[in-house]
Amino acid sequence: MSTIRGNIKQLGMIIALVAMTILFQITTNGTMLLPGNITNLILQNSHILILAIGMMLVIITGRVDLSVGSLAGFSSALSGIFIISWGLPLWVAMPVVLLIGALAGAWNGYWIAYRNIPFFVVTLAGMLAFQGLTMAVLGGGTIATFPRAFTQIASGFLPNLAGGGFNVTAIALCGLGALVFVVFELRKRKTIQKFEGEVASMPFFLAKLILIAGAIMLFGYWFAEARGMPIIMILLAFLVILYSFIASKTVMGRHIYATGGNPKAAELNGIKTKKVVFWVYVNMGMLAALAGMVVAARFDAASPRADAGFELQAIAASFIGGASPLGGVGKIVGAVIGAMVMGVLNNGLRLLGHGADIQLAITGFVLLAAVAFDVYVKTKSKSA
Repeated sequence: MSTIRGNIKQLGMIIALVAMTILFQITTNGTMLLPGNITNLILQNSHILILAIGMMLVIITGRVDLSVGSLAGFSSALSGIFIISWGLPLWVAMPVVLLIGALAGAWNGYWIAYRNIPFFVVTLAGMLAFQGLTMAVLGGGTIATFPRAFTQIASGFLPNLAGGGFNVTAIALCGLGALVFVVFELRKRKTIQKFEGEVASMPFFLAKLILIAGAIMLFGYWFAEARGMPIIMILLAFLVILYSFIASKTVMGRHIYATGGNPKAAELNGIKTKKVVFWVYVNMGMLAALAGMVVAARFDAASPRADAGFELQAIAASFIGGASPLGGVGKIVGAVIGAMVMGVLNNGLRLLGHGADIQLAITGFVLLAAVAFDVYVKTKSKSA
């Protein structure tokens, strides 16, 4: 029960995600869970997942970044200029775009952390500036047709090692992932017990292993039945694992939570909160650049309208996934869950024939409900 109470919002979002998926599976006559649609769902939301990972860390510090959508669009434009117009090789162009994204994040972080200018003003200025730079770089037009090696990042699939229709590679990779997860959880439980820490009951623990490992294998089946394992899925899994480890197992991660939870107490304990905020924005800029390249690769074009409100979707995904507006609370996995809730919601409404107007309206209600639920839980816990 303590485990459930400690993760009640994320568990609520998981239940909502499952319920939403079942509802759309019924109302779309089975289209929602078709292997091809699941693959498209991952491909269509990959850039939001990348942005949500970085945005979760920013929100944990008690701030947001309104410039990430425009920075992603600017990075998409730079990718087109460097790769298509200038003909630079990918191993040169892509690191340069990531570096420019990191420098843009450093620009935001400098004014916010070291000059005490409100983050809302700085990132709003960045949003406008990057929108203008994107139009200037592209001249108001679109640059198209990237090399195949670049577009494979967002729309390519790993080859089927066994040949034939059913993709064995996808099943094997997901099976390996499920096995690694089970081994890691067993070792984690054993370590906690060794130091006489509190662990979940064995039935709850086994249920968790079965459900998560089963979900991983189910995705493997969907990918195997469709076109195989998307290359972008490998990148997403790597980012989720890396940033989950940083947030929960490193000194930097603890400093991020401390900075957002109680900045004054963090400073009294020797944490350089300004430095933490600065590097969180640097990281956000780099991930925004990565998301921009993914968008360019997916559409095989660099367009002035490539940003399309990505920053609001990333912020919404983080709050839906358990982040607190006050900072100090949130998990990387929660950002992924929030992004998937939005992705399933938009995809289901699209399959039912609803336009962007209905999708945006319902997403707004879901966001408000998620934050209201968070406030309600905190109020109840304080009064208990």
